[in-house]
Amino acid sequence: MKSSKTKSAQDLAIIHENACGIDVGSKFHMVAIGLEKTDIKKFGVYTKDHHEMIDWLTRMEVKHIAMESTGSYWQTLFAALQQADFKVILVDGKQTKSLKKKTDVKDARSIYQLHSLGLLLGCFLPDDQTNNVRVYYRHRSKLVEESSRLSNRMQQAMRLMNIRLDNVLNDIMGVSGQRIIKAIISGQRDAKQLAILADKRVRKTKEEIEKSLEGQWNPAQIFVLEDCYETHQLIQQRIKKIDDQIELLLMQNQTYQIPEQKLLKKRKLVKIK
Repeated sequence: MKSSKTKSAQDLAIIHENACGIDVGSKFHMVAIGLEKTDIKKFGVYTKDHHEMIDWLTRMEVKHIAMESTGSYWQTLFAALQQADFKVILVDGKQTKSLKKKTDVKDARSIYQLHSLGLLLGCFLPDDQTNNVRVYYRHRSKLVEESSRLSNRMQQAMRLMNIRLDNVLNDIMGVSGQRIIKAIISGQRDAKQLAILADKRVRKTKEEIEKSLEGQWNPAQIFVLEDCYETHQLIQQRIKKIDDQIELLLMQNQTYQIPEQKLLKKRKLVKIK
């Protein structure tokens, strides 16, 4: 009876003859087009280095490239290689983890070897338009987080003056809250006058709101309140600007129409007698 043996990497068929594996780094990229030392070359991360890498890969007649998704360091190189008409795939590091030896040279060699054997699967990458929307959205999310922190800081500044607006309003940055905060910043200190500014839809009574606005005024906390409020308003303008950009981008992509043969038709209900 013949003993079954597991095939080694050398026994597998080569799928991509002109393959390349790139180990992406923050300060340099290691590129392998074979298993020998002479087949591995180190390149920098600047645009000039990208052009030198592309020239070298072109001279070596490389066509298929696999590179790991390391942070955001891969993006500019990936775009440059795509523009140079290479067939590039982005690979999750989990696919090469078992063969990696924790050195840049061996990592690049492992990526090359797996890619040449056709054992690597590319990650999903959105098209340019979708990616642009994602960039805007992520930036917007960061601004929303900053806005929330500023709101909390304003709430804290008022609380330290025993202005308990947070007890009578669900959102201090709503219509009523902003009216009252702007009045405080402008110099109004009379609790009754401040309470009048609350919208009639606020569930708390004017007396309760007035009690919450009888504080111990402190010029330093007033300064913090004003500074945070102005910064908050500036961020809201920036968020609005991003929303306009997203809307414009989406409007530009409304030209696509679903072909008639792909439209779902309503099914006719058949009555059972």
